[in-house]
Amino acid sequence: MTFRIGLLVGAALVMVTPAAADTNYSKAVQQNCSADYKTHCGEYGLESNALRDCMDRNGNKLTKACVKSLVDDGQVSQAEVDRRKKAANR
Repeated sequence: MTFRIGLLVGAALVMVTPAAADTNYSKAVQQNCSADYKTHCGEYGLESNALRDCMDRNGNKLTKACVKSLVDDGQVSQAEVDRRKKAANR
């Protein structure tokens, strides 16, 4: 199953609220992806489909720290990240 980085980032960004403290995402994802959420998709509610779509559309604009944290946390594969980078350079 191919994971969409935006979908995973959208799910990971749930951690920016105290109510989401019981999630399984690393503190690194919480710290490194919250600015990406605010910059690109802050107008969308957390855990919403609109947020997931927005983060997917902006996947190539995510900071390296956010993407690295998602890979390290197992939320997206390095292969998917590499595939997107290659597609963006065409």
